[in-house]
Amino acid sequence: MDAQPRLLLPTRLLDFTHPAIEGLVAQRGWRQLAPFERIGAVYDFVRNEIAFGYNEGDELPASRVLADGIGQCNTKSTLLMALLRAVGIPCRFHGFTIDKPLQKGAITGLAYWLAPQRIIHSWVEIGLESRWIALEGFILDAPYLASLQRRFPQARRFCGYGAATPDLSAPGVEWQGKDTYIQKEGIADDFGIFDSPDAFYARHGSNLSGLKRWLYERVIRHAMNRNVARIRASKW
Repeated sequence: MDAQPRLLLPTRLLDFTHPAIEGLVAQRGWRQLAPFERIGAVYDFVRNEIAFGYNEGDELPASRVLADGIGQCNTKSTLLMALLRAVGIPCRFHGFTIDKPLQKGAITGLAYWLAPQRIIHSWVEIGLESRWIALEGFILDAPYLASLQRRFPQARRFCGYGAATPDLSAPGVEWQGKDTYIQKEGIADDFGIFDSPDAFYARHGSNLSGLKRWLYERVIRHAMNRNVARIRASKW
């Protein structure tokens, strides 16, 4: 297993020396926990205290994602990696694309039309006890996922609303020392493993550019986040 010191280093995006991140880690006392519990505490924070939502872009530093208080797969991956490295857990970035229909429902109207057919996606891989564990189940916060489960109570294999899982009723997103997934079934392309999100975006870029990015940043993502909030709050 490759657990080289570089997988514990800060980068421009993994800015865990930022005062806000240092303060959070100290306040929560995560460094005092055993490695298994340390990973679980950080994972649960990113999953549930950073709500599923759409940031201004993918290539945001972890401190900005923390300040936003929301995130999607790529921005939550950046924050999770920064927090894990801050508490001494080696981790790496695995890049993919996912098929656009996975987002249908969470993204609607003009936003869905603007989205590329294949959307940049990522998960985090952590080194623990001489093995690599893939973490993707942190993307949807528990209230949002519970709302989908209420809406689709009979669903097993499911694709939409930000989820792609073989069993929506029990998708295996809790930290139990093994892989967690919530969008894996929607993966199209596998771009492989990178030391950091910085390295990935330098090679593959992000999801939008030009006018589409301008519209997304200033108008469309706000409507997307309102839609996600309605889904989360809905009793169906």
